[in-house]
Amino acid sequence: MNLTPASPAAPQPGLEPAAVLQAAAASVFAERAARFKRLATAHPSGDYLVFLAHLSQIQHELLQTHRVVALPSSAQREQAQQHGMPAIAANGWQRDPVWRQHLATLAKRLLPVAPETLRPVLAALIDADTAELERLADGVLRTEYDPAHSARLPLVAAALQVYWTWMATRPELAGLSRLDVPGVCPCCGSLPVASVIQPGQYSGARYLHCSLCNTEWNLVRANCASCGETDKVSYRVLESADGSTHELVRAEVCGDCRSYLKLVLRDKDTSADPVADDLATLALDILVDEAGYLRSGPNPLFIPGNADE
Repeated sequence: MNLTPASPAAPQPGLEPAAVLQAAAASVFAERAARFKRLATAHPSGDYLVFLAHLSQIQHELLQTHRVVALPSSAQREQAQQHGMPAIAANGWQRDPVWRQHLATLAKRLLPVAPETLRPVLAALIDADTAELERLADGVLRTEYDPAHSARLPLVAAALQVYWTWMATRPELAGLSRLDVPGVCPCCGSLPVASVIQPGQYSGARYLHCSLCNTEWNLVRANCASCGETDKVSYRVLESADGSTHELVRAEVCGDCRSYLKLVLRDKDTSADPVADDLATLALDILVDEAGYLRSGPNPLFIPGNADE
């Protein structure tokens, strides 16, 4: 695989894009699981993607049976909006212990399908004490990933994603406004995992996709998601040995701040998913990193490092 420049996709006419889109609670994780399965076919890391398909399917089932938990009051939501703050900030919101129940369920149900090397990690998570789990959660939510815990953190992140997605998809959280900082989720304040070009009613509009709560928010195309500059934004795609390019997922790179974020052309394939397609194109990350750009948003389901188990 080689890295090659790509021309920006031309915007298509559509409706004036909504500022913020809530995830579809009934389908977001199920569609991600299906996408992981599809991407796994003939992929060099197919077994890994199949495992993530199992994880996403369990996330879906947990979200469908999620118990009711506390949400910010109308006064808290109004105050957050007045001050340009996220409604349920990842750093600051008092977490309900339900997320730890999600983690235990994920660990138990993944044990039979997990790689042999991961099974001791899953077993240890089931029996981990509360203080340790909350400490790991703090690190995930602050994007302070300790490489020594890289095997555990994606599972902690997956449980937190279920909890925050349940809150973010409630009717009470509808109608949020974009924040003054364009690259931060208006719902939870987390960074985006990738951006997507929308199909359908907002065809051609670019939205950033939250790495935690799956909320999407509109950002003008060709604006760097990290620094907001436009002058030095360009695109890179993977090129195969036969000269063909993989246009569905691009790296949007910024020459001003030297950052990049993936761009997923969902208008070209409506089944594309920012989390799944990101993890299926890690070769693009490697090449862009070697070109001197730093990724501006995390995918907490993949944390490089040395496992501590």
